[in-house]
Amino acid sequence: MSEIISGKNAVLEAIKSGMTINKVMIAEHIDEHFAGAVLRLCRENHIPIRRLPRHKLNQLAGADNRGIAAEAASASYAEVDDILDAAAAKGEPPFVVLLDGIEDPHNLGAIIRSAYCLGAHGVVIGTRRAAQVNQTVLKTSAGAAAFLPVARVANLNQALDRLQKAGCWAVACDMDGESLWNSDLSGPVVLVLGSEGSGISPLLKKHCDLVVSIPMVANEVGSLNVSNAAAVILCEVAHQRQG
Repeated sequence: MSEIISGKNAVLEAIKSGMTINKVMIAEHIDEHFAGAVLRLCRENHIPIRRLPRHKLNQLAGADNRGIAAEAASASYAEVDDILDAAAAKGEPPFVVLLDGIEDPHNLGAIIRSAYCLGAHGVVIGTRRAAQVNQTVLKTSAGAAAFLPVARVANLNQALDRLQKAGCWAVACDMDGESLWNSDLSGPVVLVLGSEGSGISPLLKKHCDLVVSIPMVANEVGSLNVSNAAAVILCEVAHQRQG
């Protein structure tokens, strides 16, 4: 499991120290005045807040949490510019994966593993409604999450804009796109993938330059799992980049 920090004062000190926090968990019906300093620091540092029933919080953080606990990240997050710098250091056009609403840590870990193995320079995730890098992600990624830069941002649209301004072609991966096999993905590219349930948010998709899809031969079982789809698309990008 990820490191759980239990108790108001411990959580406050962890945030103030600059420790990377995946989320802060606060018991339902807790006194707002008591939790006020924690809530303020969470807002200032864009740390997600989860409200949990007291018994659930006790299961995660022990009975002495006094209604407040936090999950510390299992690895340090990078910045979007760190990913661009990693590409420049290798003398390669940027190859980035941006994930919108991937909430299952197993899917996140699998995507990071594929991205690392197939030459991506980094992955971008959001702070809200998204799995964060924890021990499950590290394990599922076979350790790749400790080597591949993962940037966590409060605003995915702004992150995409930054990557586009750096010269990346934003490619949304969705069912209504043109065939992946007929798309030129050999240059600087950021692949945008959404959750299996709601897909890519409309605003984020609108900002993309191209929408591609994986041609399906059989449709009886629906679409591919998002981590499987990511692996297929990443393979095609890697193939095109190798000429």
